[in-house]
Amino acid sequence: MTDTRVSTIVFDIGNVLLDWDPRHLYSKIFAREEEMEWFLDHVCTQDWIRELDRGRPVAEAVAEQARLFPDYALQIRAFDTRWQETLNGEIEGSVRLLEVLHERGAPIYALTNFSAEKFHDTCPRYDFFERFRGVLVSGEERLIKPDPAIFRLMLERFDLKAAECLFIDDNLDNVWAAQNLGLKAVRFENPSQLEKSLRGYGFL
Repeated sequence: MTDTRVSTIVFDIGNVLLDWDPRHLYSKIFAREEEMEWFLDHVCTQDWIRELDRGRPVAEAVAEQARLFPDYALQIRAFDTRWQETLNGEIEGSVRLLEVLHERGAPIYALTNFSAEKFHDTCPRYDFFERFRGVLVSGEERLIKPDPAIFRLMLERFDLKAAECLFIDDNLDNVWAAQNLGLKAVRFENPSQLEKSLRGYGFL
């Protein structure tokens, strides 16, 4: 599996380095799991969240959804005002590996689907963001993984060669998109599996 051409690591952030799930927040708000799951399936859905990651202003999206679902207006607004509670902190094993890579001088970048507003609020809270040589944020670019355009933009902006990059993401569609563009890519499952992959590519 070792490929000496691979010299650069590109991390996804959500559910690779940070434990993100709206349930971390909404399990505190809803007394019944069934109602929480209905809310996430029909109100603050994954498609709705993806539009925030694509660059839609959070306040605009929240206001519209609150008009559509007035009975859930308070819960919808919590997605904005209490967004940090959708995070359950760092995935410690992954961040430890990132720190080791940084100490060894490996070029480390990030490509993330993330609301621009929430990204800038989150960055100062976690020291590991300082380890990246560059970060491409979907909400800033109005492009979103797995669109090949966002991968091409990353390569161009940071002057990277696809064949020299190892891309790490928890979403299989994003992994396939990267591979189709010539990047090496692995699906993140847990820190132990990631460590094994990094060893296979000669980073550890």
